[in-house]
Amino acid sequence: MDDVALYAPMTYDESGYPRYAFPANHPAHGDEQYTERRNRIAHQGARHVYGTPAPEIDYHEQDNETWRVIQRSLAERHDEYAAADVVRWAAELDLPTDRVPQLNEVTERLTAMSGFALEPAVGFVPIEQFYGVQADRKFFAAQFIRHHSQPLFSPEADVVHELVGHAPALGNPKVSELYRLTGEAVRRVTLPRTVELVSRIFWFTLEYGVIEQKGQPRAYGAGLLSSFGELEKFRGADIRPLDLKGMATTEYDITDYQHVLFAGRSIDHVHDFFSEFLLTVDDEDPDRIGVSF
Repeated sequence: MDDVALYAPMTYDESGYPRYAFPANHPAHGDEQYTERRNRIAHQGARHVYGTPAPEIDYHEQDNETWRVIQRSLAERHDEYAAADVVRWAAELDLPTDRVPQLNEVTERLTAMSGFALEPAVGFVPIEQFYGVQADRKFFAAQFIRHHSQPLFSPEADVVHELVGHAPALGNPKVSELYRLTGEAVRRVTLPRTVELVSRIFWFTLEYGVIEQKGQPRAYGAGLLSSFGELEKFRGADIRPLDLKGMATTEYDITDYQHVLFAGRSIDHVHDFFSEFLLTVDDEDPDRIGVSF
Protein backbone atom coordinates (compact mmCIF):
# COMPACT_ATOMS: atom_id res chain seq x y z
CA MET A 1 0.00 0.00 0.00
CA ASP A 2 1.07 3.56 -0.44
CA ASP A 3 0.31 7.02 0.95
CA VAL A 4 -3.04 7.56 2.70
CA ALA A 5 -5.46 4.66 2.28
CA LEU A 6 -8.81 5.67 0.81
CA TYR A 7 -10.70 2.46 1.31
CA ALA A 8 -13.67 1.80 -0.96
CA PRO A 9 -16.72 0.88 1.12
CA MET A 10 -18.33 -2.38 0.04
CA THR A 11 -22.09 -2.74 -0.12
CA TYR A 12 -24.24 -5.63 -1.31
CA ASP A 13 -26.91 -5.70 -4.01
CA GLU A 14 -30.29 -7.42 -3.79
CA SER A 15 -28.71 -10.72 -4.83
CA GLY A 16 -26.17 -10.52 -2.03
CA TYR A 17 -23.20 -9.77 -4.27
CA PRO A 18 -20.65 -7.14 -3.24
CA ARG A 19 -20.45 -3.75 -4.89
CA TYR A 20 -17.91 -1.00 -4.43
CA ALA A 21 -18.69 2.67 -3.93
CA PHE A 22 -15.52 4.71 -4.37
CA PRO A 23 -15.27 7.92 -2.31
CA ALA A 24 -14.52 11.20 -4.04
CA ASN A 25 -10.81 11.11 -3.12
CA HIS A 26 -10.30 7.56 -4.41
CA PRO A 27 -8.44 7.27 -7.77
CA ALA A 28 -11.29 5.20 -9.21
CA HIS A 29 -14.06 7.65 -8.31
CA GLY A 30 -16.21 8.37 -11.37
CA ASP A 31 -14.65 5.69 -13.58
CA GLU A 32 -17.63 3.51 -14.40
CA GLN A 33 -15.66 1.02 -16.51
CA TYR A 34 -13.11 0.36 -13.76
CA THR A 35 -15.89 0.15 -11.16
CA GLU A 36 -17.71 -2.42 -13.28
CA ARG A 37 -14.52 -4.50 -13.63
CA ARG A 38 -13.85 -4.29 -9.90
CA ASN A 39 -17.41 -5.34 -9.09
CA ARG A 40 -17.20 -8.24 -11.55
CA ILE A 41 -14.02 -9.48 -9.86
CA ALA A 42 -15.73 -9.18 -6.47
CA HIS A 43 -18.72 -11.15 -7.75
CA GLN A 44 -16.45 -13.91 -9.04
CA GLY A 45 -14.66 -14.05 -5.71
CA ALA A 46 -17.92 -14.12 -3.77
CA ARG A 47 -19.04 -17.18 -5.74
CA HIS A 48 -15.74 -18.97 -5.22
CA VAL A 49 -15.75 -22.16 -3.16
CA TYR A 50 -12.84 -22.31 -0.72
CA GLY A 51 -10.26 -24.89 -1.71
CA THR A 52 -11.19 -24.94 -5.40
CA PRO A 53 -9.21 -23.20 -8.18
CA ALA A 54 -9.49 -19.43 -8.08
CA PRO A 55 -11.68 -17.80 -10.74
CA GLU A 56 -9.87 -16.69 -13.87
CA ILE A 57 -10.04 -12.92 -14.21
CA ASP A 58 -10.45 -11.25 -17.60
CA TYR A 59 -8.08 -8.34 -16.96
CA HIS A 60 -8.49 -5.28 -19.17
CA GLU A 61 -5.50 -4.08 -21.21
CA GLN A 62 -5.35 -1.05 -18.92
CA ASP A 63 -4.91 -3.45 -16.00
CA ASN A 64 -2.06 -5.21 -17.78
CA GLU A 65 -0.40 -1.90 -18.61
CA THR A 66 -0.69 -0.87 -14.95
CA TRP A 67 1.03 -4.13 -13.99
CA ARG A 68 3.83 -3.48 -16.51
CA VAL A 69 4.43 0.05 -15.20
CA ILE A 70 4.53 -1.18 -11.61
CA GLN A 71 6.85 -4.06 -12.43
CA ARG A 72 9.37 -1.76 -14.10
CA SER A 73 9.21 0.83 -11.33
CA LEU A 74 9.41 -1.57 -8.41
CA ALA A 75 12.21 -3.59 -10.01
CA GLU A 76 14.39 -0.48 -9.89
CA ARG A 77 13.47 0.19 -6.26
CA HIS A 78 14.06 -3.41 -5.24
CA ASP A 79 17.58 -3.34 -6.63
CA GLU A 80 18.32 -0.41 -4.35
CA TYR A 81 16.18 -1.05 -1.26
CA ALA A 82 15.10 -4.72 -1.06
CA ALA A 83 16.98 -7.43 0.78
CA ALA A 84 19.11 -9.60 -1.48
CA ASP A 85 17.11 -12.60 -0.26
CA VAL A 86 13.90 -11.01 -1.60
CA VAL A 87 15.42 -10.35 -5.01
CA ARG A 88 16.42 -14.02 -5.15
CA TRP A 89 12.98 -15.24 -4.04
CA ALA A 90 11.29 -13.08 -6.69
CA ALA A 91 13.60 -14.42 -9.39
CA GLU A 92 12.75 -17.99 -8.36
CA LEU A 93 9.01 -17.24 -8.45
CA ASP A 94 9.45 -15.59 -11.84
CA LEU A 95 6.14 -13.73 -12.14
CA PRO A 96 5.19 -12.57 -15.65
CA THR A 97 6.08 -8.93 -16.22
CA ASP A 98 3.84 -8.25 -19.23
CA ARG A 99 0.41 -8.98 -17.70
CA VAL A 100 -1.38 -9.45 -14.40
CA PRO A 101 -0.83 -13.06 -13.31
CA GLN A 102 -3.77 -15.30 -12.46
CA LEU A 103 -3.86 -16.61 -8.89
CA ASN A 104 -4.03 -20.18 -10.21
CA GLU A 105 -0.76 -19.95 -12.12
CA VAL A 106 0.99 -18.38 -9.14
CA THR A 107 -0.49 -21.07 -6.88
CA GLU A 108 0.93 -23.74 -9.19
CA ARG A 109 4.40 -22.26 -8.76
CA LEU A 110 4.02 -21.75 -4.99
CA THR A 111 2.75 -25.27 -4.45
CA ALA A 112 5.81 -26.69 -6.16
CA MET A 113 8.11 -24.42 -4.16
CA SER A 114 6.62 -24.51 -0.65
CA GLY A 115 3.18 -26.12 -0.72
CA PHE A 116 1.30 -22.81 -0.36
CA ALA A 117 -1.80 -21.88 -2.36
CA LEU A 118 -3.62 -18.57 -2.89
CA GLU A 119 -7.31 -18.16 -2.11
CA PRO A 120 -9.26 -15.21 -3.57
CA ALA A 121 -10.21 -12.57 -1.00
CA VAL A 122 -13.21 -10.29 -1.36
CA GLY A 123 -13.21 -7.23 0.87
CA PHE A 124 -12.47 -7.64 4.55
CA VAL A 125 -11.51 -11.12 5.75
CA PRO A 126 -11.96 -11.60 9.53
CA ILE A 127 -8.59 -11.61 11.24
CA GLU A 128 -8.93 -15.11 12.71
CA GLN A 129 -9.82 -16.49 9.29
CA PHE A 130 -7.14 -14.53 7.42
CA TYR A 131 -4.38 -15.85 9.66
CA GLY A 132 -5.96 -19.20 10.52
CA VAL A 133 -5.96 -20.62 6.98
CA GLN A 134 -2.23 -20.09 6.78
CA ALA A 135 -1.94 -23.15 9.01
CA ASP A 136 -3.22 -25.08 5.98
CA ARG A 137 -0.71 -23.34 3.72
CA LYS A 138 -3.40 -21.10 2.25
CA PHE A 139 -3.18 -17.34 1.83
CA PHE A 140 -6.06 -14.98 1.06
CA ALA A 141 -5.16 -12.71 -1.86
CA ALA A 142 -7.00 -9.87 -3.60
CA GLN A 143 -7.43 -10.23 -7.37
CA PHE A 144 -8.18 -6.64 -8.40
CA ILE A 145 -5.44 -4.22 -9.45
CA ARG A 146 -5.24 -0.54 -8.54
CA HIS A 147 -6.57 2.20 -10.80
CA HIS A 148 -4.48 2.94 -13.90
CA SER A 149 -4.46 6.71 -13.27
CA GLN A 150 -2.11 6.23 -10.30
CA PRO A 151 -0.17 3.01 -10.89
CA LEU A 152 2.31 3.76 -8.11
CA PHE A 153 -0.40 4.44 -5.52
CA SER A 154 -2.59 1.79 -3.91
CA PRO A 155 -5.42 2.77 -1.57
CA GLU A 156 -5.97 -0.88 -0.65
CA ALA A 157 -4.02 -4.11 -0.65
CA ASP A 158 -4.40 -5.20 -4.29
CA VAL A 159 -3.00 -8.00 -6.42
CA VAL A 160 0.33 -6.15 -6.60
CA HIS A 161 0.63 -6.18 -2.82
CA GLU A 162 -0.20 -9.89 -2.74
CA LEU A 163 1.97 -11.12 -5.60
CA VAL A 164 4.92 -8.72 -5.46
CA GLY A 165 4.85 -8.32 -1.67
CA HIS A 166 3.82 -11.67 -0.19
CA ALA A 167 4.17 -14.32 -2.91
CA PRO A 168 8.00 -14.39 -3.13
CA ALA A 169 8.21 -15.07 0.63
CA LEU A 170 5.39 -17.63 0.41
CA GLY A 171 7.46 -19.49 -2.15
CA ASN A 172 10.49 -19.73 0.10
CA PRO A 173 10.20 -22.88 2.26
CA LYS A 174 11.89 -21.36 5.32
CA VAL A 175 10.03 -18.04 5.34
CA SER A 176 6.68 -19.54 4.35
CA GLU A 177 6.99 -21.64 7.49
CA LEU A 178 6.49 -18.42 9.46
CA TYR A 179 3.15 -17.90 7.71
CA ARG A 180 2.12 -21.48 8.56
CA LEU A 181 3.18 -21.11 12.18
CA THR A 182 1.21 -17.85 12.37
CA GLY A 183 -1.91 -19.73 11.33
CA GLU A 184 -1.28 -22.48 13.88
CA ALA A 185 -0.74 -19.92 16.64
CA VAL A 186 -3.96 -18.05 15.84
CA ARG A 187 -5.93 -21.31 15.82
CA ARG A 188 -4.33 -22.42 19.08
CA VAL A 189 -5.04 -19.33 21.20
CA THR A 190 -8.53 -18.40 22.36
CA LEU A 191 -8.46 -14.74 23.38
CA PRO A 192 -8.89 -11.89 20.85
CA ARG A 193 -6.10 -9.92 22.51
CA THR A 194 -3.69 -12.81 21.95
CA VAL A 195 -4.66 -12.86 18.27
CA GLU A 196 -3.99 -9.11 18.24
CA LEU A 197 -0.55 -9.76 19.74
CA VAL A 198 0.27 -12.28 17.00
CA SER A 199 -1.03 -9.85 14.38
CA ARG A 200 1.22 -7.07 15.63
CA ILE A 201 4.35 -9.21 15.49
CA PHE A 202 3.32 -10.33 12.00
CA TRP A 203 2.86 -6.66 11.01
CA PHE A 204 6.36 -5.66 12.07
CA THR A 205 7.99 -8.69 10.43
CA LEU A 206 6.26 -10.19 7.40
CA GLU A 207 4.38 -7.00 6.49
CA TYR A 208 6.88 -4.26 7.37
CA GLY A 209 10.08 -6.03 8.27
CA VAL A 210 13.61 -4.91 7.42
CA ILE A 211 17.03 -6.45 7.90
CA GLU A 212 20.50 -4.96 8.00
CA GLN A 213 22.70 -5.69 4.98
CA LYS A 214 26.11 -4.16 4.44
CA GLY A 215 25.37 -1.41 6.94
CA GLN A 216 22.03 -0.42 5.35
CA PRO A 217 18.45 -1.38 6.20
CA ARG A 218 16.90 -3.47 3.44
CA ALA A 219 13.19 -4.31 3.08
CA TYR A 220 11.71 -7.79 3.11
CA GLY A 221 8.16 -7.06 4.37
CA ALA A 222 5.32 -7.21 1.83
CA GLY A 223 3.96 -3.76 2.65
CA LEU A 224 7.30 -2.16 1.88
CA LEU A 225 8.10 -4.27 -1.18
CA SER A 226 4.82 -3.34 -2.89
CA SER A 227 5.03 0.39 -2.08
CA PHE A 228 6.98 2.51 -4.55
CA GLY A 229 6.79 5.59 -2.32
CA GLU A 230 7.51 3.98 1.02
CA LEU A 231 10.55 2.13 -0.30
CA GLU A 232 12.16 5.52 -0.87
CA LYS A 233 11.32 6.76 2.62
CA PHE A 234 11.50 3.81 5.03
CA ARG A 235 15.14 4.41 5.91
CA GLY A 236 14.05 7.66 7.53
CA ALA A 237 11.85 5.76 10.01
CA ASP A 238 12.85 5.02 13.60
CA ILE A 239 14.39 1.58 12.99
CA ARG A 240 14.80 -0.48 16.16
CA PRO A 241 16.15 -3.96 16.94
CA LEU A 242 13.69 -6.88 17.05
CA ASP A 243 11.83 -6.72 20.34
CA LEU A 244 8.55 -8.43 21.25
CA LYS A 245 7.37 -5.87 23.75
CA GLY A 246 8.34 -3.01 21.46
CA MET A 247 6.41 -4.53 18.56
CA ALA A 248 3.43 -5.32 20.77
CA THR A 249 3.18 -1.82 22.24
CA THR A 250 4.06 0.32 19.21
CA GLU A 251 0.95 1.83 17.66
CA TYR A 252 0.82 1.91 13.86
CA ASP A 253 -1.44 3.46 11.27
CA ILE A 254 -2.31 1.32 8.25
CA THR A 255 -3.24 4.47 6.30
CA ASP A 256 0.20 6.08 6.54
CA TYR A 257 3.87 5.36 6.02
CA GLN A 258 5.31 3.52 9.00
CA HIS A 259 7.23 5.74 11.41
CA VAL A 260 8.67 2.87 13.47
CA LEU A 261 10.18 -0.30 12.02
CA PHE A 262 12.06 -3.25 13.51
CA ALA A 263 15.16 -4.73 11.91
CA GLY A 264 16.69 -8.17 12.15
CA ARG A 265 20.34 -8.94 11.53
CA SER A 266 19.37 -11.33 8.73
CA ILE A 267 16.43 -13.36 7.43
CA ASP A 268 17.66 -16.27 9.55
CA HIS A 269 17.62 -14.03 12.62
CA VAL A 270 14.03 -12.96 11.85
CA HIS A 271 13.02 -16.59 11.32
CA ASP A 272 14.47 -17.70 14.64
CA PHE A 273 12.97 -14.73 16.51
CA PHE A 274 9.45 -15.02 15.07
CA SER A 275 9.23 -18.82 15.00
CA GLU A 276 10.24 -19.08 18.67
CA PHE A 277 7.42 -16.68 19.55
CA LEU A 278 4.85 -18.46 17.37
CA LEU A 279 5.69 -21.92 18.71
CA THR A 280 5.24 -20.87 22.34
CA VAL A 281 2.66 -18.05 22.36
CA ASP A 282 -0.38 -18.66 24.55
CA ASP A 283 -3.18 -16.66 26.12
CA GLU A 284 -1.00 -15.58 29.04
CA ASP A 285 1.56 -13.89 26.80
CA PRO A 286 -0.13 -10.45 26.64
CA ASP A 287 0.13 -10.26 30.45
CA ARG A 288 3.67 -11.62 30.51
CA ILE A 289 4.80 -9.15 27.87
CA GLY A 290 2.92 -6.32 29.55
CA VAL A 291 0.48 -5.16 26.89
CA SER A 292 -2.96 -3.77 27.68
CA PHE A 293 -4.99 -4.14 24.49
